[in-house]
Amino acid sequence: MNDWLERLSQLPQQWFDSPIAAIALTLGAYFFGIRLFKLMHRPTWCPPMLIAAILIAVTIALLPIGIDDYNRGAGWLMLLLGPATVALAVPLYQQLPQIRALWKPILLTLPLSATLAACYAVIIAATMGAPKEVLASLAPKSVTSPIALGLAEELGGSRALLMGALLTTGVTAIFGVEWLSRVLRIRDPRLIGLALGINGHALGTVRAFEISSAAGAFASLGMSLTGAFTAVVLPLVWHLFY
Repeated sequence: MNDWLERLSQLPQQWFDSPIAAIALTLGAYFFGIRLFKLMHRPTWCPPMLIAAILIAVTIALLPIGIDDYNRGAGWLMLLLGPATVALAVPLYQQLPQIRALWKPILLTLPLSATLAACYAVIIAATMGAPKEVLASLAPKSVTSPIALGLAEELGGSRALLMGALLTTGVTAIFGVEWLSRVLRIRDPRLIGLALGINGHALGTVRAFEISSAAGAFASLGMSLTGAFTAVVLPLVWHLFY
């Protein structure tokens, strides 16, 4: 009996020796998140990715496996982040005439927006006495994951803390942008999409595509340019102070 129970307790560990279990858990949690999101009438404060992240965290906590076991298998999905980001060039190309018409305001607003997105959390954390590792993890929180992971590694940040900051930033940006657009009576999907892309990276871009293709294209533009600007400027500024 004891041998049987011991073998049963080892099953989850054996399952996660293969990447299939981690990939299946990730996709299953995401599709469950989409379903629950629709049943909850699409609340802006609770996107499917947040539901999926909570479900995966609870599953890992309940099963006799570690986060390293999950990451080892789910790492295969991380390889798709780069191609998925590059594929956003398609809606950008489709909305190219509108982007060309607005290149001046975009050029003026994006550097300031990207700088504020990187600075405010770092300034608050530094004021509260956070260590350098925490600051390095928070600095790239508003750019898309492939760029943010590389920046956090270069600056000496924590990968786990960064991923939490990315999720929190995306959810907060979606809620904040949509709330402000209602308060300020902003109806232009291009402005809303650009704000979602700059502040909410991939999560904001997904939400923008739910609004319209134009909002999604401008969100893609905002996310891409914010990532490029931050990747160049952030390491230079960081090394001036640390």
